Amino acid sequence: MIDQLTASLARIRFVLVETTHPGNIGAVARAMKTMGLSRLELVAPRHAPDAEALARASGADDLLERAGIHATLPDALTGCRLTIGASARLRTIEWPLLEPSACARQLLDEAAAGEVALVFGRESSGLSNVELARCHALVHIPTNPDFSSLNLAAAAQVLAYEIRRVAREERGERILDPPRELATADEMEGFHGHLAETLLAIGFGDPAQSHKLMRRLRRLFNRARPDRVEMNILRGILSAAQGRKHAGRAMRDEGDSS
Repeated sequence: MIDQLTASLARIRFVLVETTHPGNIGAVARAMKTMGLSRLELVAPRHAPDAEALARASGADDLLERAGIHATLPDALTGCRLTIGASARLRTIEWPLLEPSACARQLLDEAAAGEVALVFGRESSGLSNVELARCHALVHIPTNPDFSSLNLAAAAQVLAYEIRRVAREERGERILDPPRELATADEMEGFHGHLAETLLAIGFGDPAQSHKLMRRLRRLFNRARPDRVEMNILRGILSAAQGRKHAGRAMRDEGDSS
């Protein structure tokens, strides 16, 4: 069964207007697919997707195969309840202007109920004022004002990422480190005692007279929060330093355990 997020993402169209280079179409398809978007619509492209587009798509061939090709922008927007235009520059006309995150949130909210579109203009000149007039709002990526040039695929990747980021945020998803079996408090105490013994044995100060050193070392290893495998490695190093265990054997044993 398709969940709500997947259904919403499938209703978000990326519409490219009069794209000059077919390679850019492929690169946009790749940017979309990496973020779970699948609906690509082309308005009067100068060249239909070709071998260069397929090469730049890098595995997003299915998006190119399904892409609609339309004579006009209104045709590409048929059935859409919300249209947002991507603008590389701030316009003098008064139009609702959105940050990428707000644009993503609005697209996802509206896509829960129906079709929506994000429209990108020509590589050289963007969208015309007539085309912008067909949009409910504009989205602007706040680039460095001294060098604001973003190519079409880069702009599509930024906005596709924002859509996925907002969707994951709303679902409470986040990247987590895999769980580790951390060394316990008693294992840490055993290690610190072993460390103090080893420092004394190798002549690195006198731990009995250097409480500050031992406190700093405790802070160091408490920040690191070693797991049990790492703790065994550390204890093996200390044993080797004390002459209780051959260093090469300790490394071989660790390699066997992995």
